[in-house]
Amino acid sequence: MSEHDLFGEAVCKDGSARRVDRSGAARVVKANRRQATMRPEVLDELLPPDHRARDIWELVERLDLSGFYERIEARGSAPGRPATDPQILVTLWIYATAEGVGSARALERLCREHDAYRWICGGVAVNHHTLSDFRVGRGQELEELMTQVLGLLMSEGVVNLRRVAQDGTRVRASAGAASFRRQRSLEKCLSEARQRVEELRDECQAKDSPPSERRREAARERAARERLKRVERALKKLPEARAAKPEKKKDEARVSTTDPEARVMKMGDGGWRPAFNVQLAVDTESRVIVGVDVTSQGSDLGQMSPMLEQIERRTGRLPEEMLVDGGFVHLKDIETAGGSGVAVYAPPMTPRSGRDPHQPLPRDAPEVAQWRARMGTDEAKEIYKQRAATVETVNGDLRCHRGLDRFLVRGRDKVLSVALWAGLAYNLLRWTAIGSG
Repeated sequence: MSEHDLFGEAVCKDGSARRVDRSGAARVVKANRRQATMRPEVLDELLPPDHRARDIWELVERLDLSGFYERIEARGSAPGRPATDPQILVTLWIYATAEGVGSARALERLCREHDAYRWICGGVAVNHHTLSDFRVGRGQELEELMTQVLGLLMSEGVVNLRRVAQDGTRVRASAGAASFRRQRSLEKCLSEARQRVEELRDECQAKDSPPSERRREAARERAARERLKRVERALKKLPEARAAKPEKKKDEARVSTTDPEARVMKMGDGGWRPAFNVQLAVDTESRVIVGVDVTSQGSDLGQMSPMLEQIERRTGRLPEEMLVDGGFVHLKDIETAGGSGVAVYAPPMTPRSGRDPHQPLPRDAPEVAQWRARMGTDEAKEIYKQRAATVETVNGDLRCHRGLDRFLVRGRDKVLSVALWAGLAYNLLRWTAIGSG
């Protein structure tokens, strides 16, 4: 007896080889793509019991989604197509963000092809229009979800707000550097945009085009109107950009016609690009995000007080200690925080005169004087090390793994929605990690 290797050469049991007859045609199994196949499957059996998608679905089930359901217009037996269940859409975006997926078109494709996303959909078809609109059109509901998640984590003793660290990270905006223009150029663009809208409107009225051509004409006119609105918003944002400039450079202020709320900022690699400043506050013990904000200000100066207000609004109380880097140091903020019972840990600026930066100044408010003296102690220096070890690692996680390395949407409200999805995804992952631990 003999065995055959992959290429048809006969091999005897004793190891000797013999040649086979190769005069005939090679026999192979060929593909037949017209044959019918049956693939019975149960969606609930596609994923193992401990899959991340199941965990996120169970956590979302514990949240109150009534704010999402209130927007649905399809009611009772009234005519109209039923809406996609918000629980599906919320879970889809949280799971997609956790996996680093930030495109609605990519998510639509995954909902057809990937078992985890198919399991979440449960047989419900979704398209990228629905996904995209839901992602950036539910800002108020997302804020409420973030508050709910924090409330549940606090009730379970996961978050205690004893110590919170804050940091800002600049994220690339969806705008090109060439789209930033000064006032004269913006006024010219506005005139051209208005003229273009009028021309397209006149063309549509004058023509008797077939339906397919009318749709294309309507799309061109809609694009022209949208550009006109963006240029108008850019002109409205120009005074704000001027206010951020020094007196001698106010005439050099520029605003983007693509995203009027984005600003050119110095990025981590030293380059200057259009970006938004994403502010995160993290509970140092649990590493849970307790505050998310987005600003058009490249500097972190003055951002501590708004974050403390947000934390108090979400949780009902202020943290005992607040850790920020030197970019946040604003004496008025430190005074306000100290007056509210929050001990600030931030490095004081070293004076050029060589004076000890930890010695209070005569003009310092009591809270500022306490801060200076506090930061001169070894205990405060050890506590301050927790800032970089917590909030900066969370920033890195969102950038590298949750798609927050650049924004694909435009406008501060939409950008904030994307940042909130990232915060929610991160917090739910922390919830599952802490629960399983």
